[in-house]
Amino acid sequence: MTVYEELVARGLIAQITDEDEIKEMINNGKAVFYIGFDPTADSLHVGHFMALCLMKRLQMAGNRPIALIGGGTARIGDPSGRSDLRQMMTPETIQHNCDCFKKQMSRFIDFSEGKALMVNNADWLLELNYIDVLRDIGTHFSVNRMLTAECYKQRMEKGLSFLEFNYMIMQSYDFYVLYQKYGCNMQFGGDDQWSNMLGGTELIRRKLGKDAYAMTINLLLNSEGKKMGKTQSGAVWLDPAKTSPFEFYQYWRNVSDADVHKCMKMLTFLPLKEIEAMEHWEGSQLNRAKEILAFELTSLVHGEEEAKKADESAKALFAGKNAADMPTVEISDADLRNGGIDILGLLVSSSLAASRAEARRNVEQGGVMVNGEKVTDIHTSYTPQDIMENDFILKRGKKKFCKVIYK
Repeated sequence: MTVYEELVARGLIAQITDEDEIKEMINNGKAVFYIGFDPTADSLHVGHFMALCLMKRLQMAGNRPIALIGGGTARIGDPSGRSDLRQMMTPETIQHNCDCFKKQMSRFIDFSEGKALMVNNADWLLELNYIDVLRDIGTHFSVNRMLTAECYKQRMEKGLSFLEFNYMIMQSYDFYVLYQKYGCNMQFGGDDQWSNMLGGTELIRRKLGKDAYAMTINLLLNSEGKKMGKTQSGAVWLDPAKTSPFEFYQYWRNVSDADVHKCMKMLTFLPLKEIEAMEHWEGSQLNRAKEILAFELTSLVHGEEEAKKADESAKALFAGKNAADMPTVEISDADLRNGGIDILGLLVSSSLAASRAEARRNVEQGGVMVNGEKVTDIHTSYTPQDIMENDFILKRGKKKFCKVIYK
């Protein structure tokens, strides 16, 4: 199976242009490709994780990745998939986020000896002269055609600012610069970016009269991918300070049955034959497949040692034993009332319930456990000594839990 055939078999490719040329370049390690990352936070998340896995996969096949950090476009904001205007960030915040991205990306991509590049589009976008952009770049874009782009439709309903309208031109210009400066001949992106990507390809062909290729990879960054990267408590980050290795492991351990094998194909580096052998697993075997998925991805992001710790803690938790690596919450004297804290207060303080009313419903419905025993009385209270004597494990439902510590 060729590299390109494997991408297809893993369900990664949504649309492409110039298929024969793309096959030849990818299969023979001739692709110099880029994927863009707008630094809207100080950590990458699961949506980015899919792109990083793809870059790693293709680099292993001899192709050269370019990680483009959108330090310039972040000052505008991508309107794709949004119904509101993005919050403007200061240059200092953008630079801080860019630095964080570089550190995290280095776990996936080998930047040594020119095997990959990391560049920031602020280096060229911030120096542009507005009149020059209008004359040299703007003449190659049709407003009528731009307005049909999927990335603008949702914003048009509430009002698309001229600032955001320029995003397609800026992203297209990125490909134009990367093509000239670094020989970048291919761009990858989520399926919501297709119009922007075609704009870049067309700009190169019009300006330079040369061939350039565009390829979009079905990473589902905006639709399903972003949904996969969200939980009720917020985004699933790659930074262990934001999402611990244990929480990261648990997130993948709890994916739906229907998504297990799809995630394995798209995100892990397990051989396809090995994954296909698991497709008919059911019951306890399917749970084992989820554990394999969680271990592989946690190992990739946080290292094998952290993955082993997370796996052991998860198994210990569900066996009713100590789970040393699980999330912890601290309570202090400020949380106590009459020398103790009741079960409702514990649930709220640990963020396992949003309010005492919700916590009460959880208890009355039989969904709360302390150290493996169900709590049915809403007036149950615990002293600091109760919490300090042994590991105090608070659990709500099947998937929410934490260790309570008194300090």
